[in-house]
Amino acid sequence: MTDVKKLISEMTLEEKASLLGGDDFWHTKAVERLGIPRFMMSDGPHGLRKQDQEGDHLGINDSIKAVCFPAACATASSFDTDMIEKMGETIGDECQAEDLAVVLGPAVNIKRSPLCGRNFEYFSEDPYLAGKMAAAYISGVQSKHVGTSIKHFALNDQETNRMNISAEASERTIREIYFPAFEIAVKESQPKTVMCSYNKINGTYSSDNEWLLNKVLREDWGFKGAVMTDWGAVDDRVQGVKAGLELEMPGNTAENDKKIVEAVRSGALDERLVDRAVERLLTVMYDHYDNRVGGTFDRDRDHEVAEKVEENCAVLLQNNGILPLKEGQKIVYIGEYAEKPRYQGGGSSHINSSKVVSALDAAKAAGRTISYVKGFPADRNEENADLLAEAVAAAKEADVAVIFAGLPDVIESEGYDRRDMKMPACQIKVIEEVAKVQKNVVVVLHNGSPVEVPWAEDVAAILEMYLGGQAVGTAEDHLLFGIANPSGHLAETFPVKLEDNPSYLNFPGDSYKVHYQEGVFVGYRYYDTKKMPVRWAFGHGLSYTTFAIGNLRVDRAEMGDDDVITASVDVTNTGDREGKEVVQLYVADRTGTTGRPAKELKGFAKVDLAPGETKTVTFPVDRRALCYFEERLGDWYAASGTYALLVGDASDNIAAEKEISFATKVEIPMHVTGATTIGQLLSNPKTAAIVQQMMAKASPLGGESSTKKDEPDAGMGAGADEMNKAMMMYMPLKALIAFGVLTPDSLAQLIATLNGALE
Repeated sequence: MTDVKKLISEMTLEEKASLLGGDDFWHTKAVERLGIPRFMMSDGPHGLRKQDQEGDHLGINDSIKAVCFPAACATASSFDTDMIEKMGETIGDECQAEDLAVVLGPAVNIKRSPLCGRNFEYFSEDPYLAGKMAAAYISGVQSKHVGTSIKHFALNDQETNRMNISAEASERTIREIYFPAFEIAVKESQPKTVMCSYNKINGTYSSDNEWLLNKVLREDWGFKGAVMTDWGAVDDRVQGVKAGLELEMPGNTAENDKKIVEAVRSGALDERLVDRAVERLLTVMYDHYDNRVGGTFDRDRDHEVAEKVEENCAVLLQNNGILPLKEGQKIVYIGEYAEKPRYQGGGSSHINSSKVVSALDAAKAAGRTISYVKGFPADRNEENADLLAEAVAAAKEADVAVIFAGLPDVIESEGYDRRDMKMPACQIKVIEEVAKVQKNVVVVLHNGSPVEVPWAEDVAAILEMYLGGQAVGTAEDHLLFGIANPSGHLAETFPVKLEDNPSYLNFPGDSYKVHYQEGVFVGYRYYDTKKMPVRWAFGHGLSYTTFAIGNLRVDRAEMGDDDVITASVDVTNTGDREGKEVVQLYVADRTGTTGRPAKELKGFAKVDLAPGETKTVTFPVDRRALCYFEERLGDWYAASGTYALLVGDASDNIAAEKEISFATKVEIPMHVTGATTIGQLLSNPKTAAIVQQMMAKASPLGGESSTKKDEPDAGMGAGADEMNKAMMMYMPLKALIAFGVLTPDSLAQLIATLNGALE
């Protein structure tokens, strides 16, 4: 194996600095004198976009023919970590065949708003699900000695002004919602690289952010790899080295390389930090180089893998029994997506697919008798009266009309955010008019993020394919005709309308800042806590069979800080065909702690069951599963008290519940001042007795309240006692001077006594 430390010891300062900048769009620099080669990377994560030296990062120029797998919006809906790990292994083999050292993915930013133009390549609104899926993908790719680059670290949750916007959020919000996907992936799978985002976080660029890259990523989580920039994301190159940024991409870095050298020679930058950066980077690259095995990129074989993946991702949103379709029915396919499916997103991850199979191609290959009318174009919003009339006439004569609809590339892509959640008007018109003459309407959706569906009640079934990769047509055929049973569940909520989304008033911000004022209430955390109706809930997904979830039990009902409870639940296939159910475990805080969501996902499992079969699913529940990030501690904290374990197949469909008791030895630090309220002191066992003793001697409001006519409180009515109690609970200690209960000296003495009790 290559001795990286020895190589570094033989380098000049200029050579070391040069290695910290790219050579062109896709390669690192070589040091020919020492035999250090250039290393190549490629966009991902749902397929290789390998370009030559004349390549670009925006998908304008051609790349090699490759296999386009389902995008993350689809794969997350599989809730299947084993499947995505195997997909990662396949991509890792492709990288070995193409001599790619690093694939740029997965992308795990949170779907804060359904309008984010890049949501199609992000996993979920839920950080736990996103983290688990990312960890599985990374493990698969890196098992082939190919690095991954988890991205975009961090808070890159919009495309609008993404290169300079400052994401303004509390540490609790960041730690609970926007960090855990990265944290889980780092701790479980150790990605070889992390890609830092363009944006600022609370005023500091990610590439300069020592708290982000050194404190959180390395010290808190134990990251061992290298950090690279998103393309062109460097702000201050020297500060970046200090903050823990190793590689600047793409090329044209000569000026910044020179700045590193000058900073070392002036004493502004410790050369040991440069050595550290070079060592981290070369360790990643030589893991690939020293384990290079090559191989053959079998595109036809991997196309079959892509098809099987998509079958497990598609979500059956609603079905009145019309699906699966039956042989002998007179079926018409409507909409150009049946012929030209939208199967991937636009931008830097765009794949030059080896082949694409449409639903019409698949139907023809299966020997099905299907008629087809265009209805509307796939790539634009253009109403055509003749196409509409043709679609209505064809639907009227059919037994079933299947409308293939969705969002064209022009509406959702990297580089800009969507303006609304609406589908093209030409598509809506066709759906509405066809539904007037045909009761058996099935809508098949091709989109990277939620859409408003005001027509949902007028159709018989809706099948969400998301962006299903190049084999999407075969998967559609298998799912529509029951060869495969839908098993995907939504990794994001479909709100009824855009205005319902918690970020609606604060997305995408202005030219300088975007305020994450919804805090931790993102996605279902908001909808469930507010008890707001949604179109389809997080975790929702139907099947052609039925399931029962029950008999939830725990191996212990009480736990402490170091304990782990094992929860077990039975899931049974109660229908007449094989199917897969996604069992989801949520935790609800019932201690009375304020500011916590109604429930949070803390476990999931996908279970394959034959008709009548029962399997038991187990979930470990540790202290972290109960916690929120307590800023006063600067750490994770769960209050002592009762928590509920909730198990179901969607966030709004809980089938079983079990309460557990938790006791912690961790204390939230408290320091008493004149501004501390009586209520705060009464809630702390260490200070409650002292305050109660003080209160027994005198009332801060001039004595016990009374309702006698000749007493001052008489005009206040029967609520006087409650008013006085409330006022006392919210009263700061310093106010007791004004009511004659304390003097300045006695207040100072009381504060000292209380702080002494807290020590």
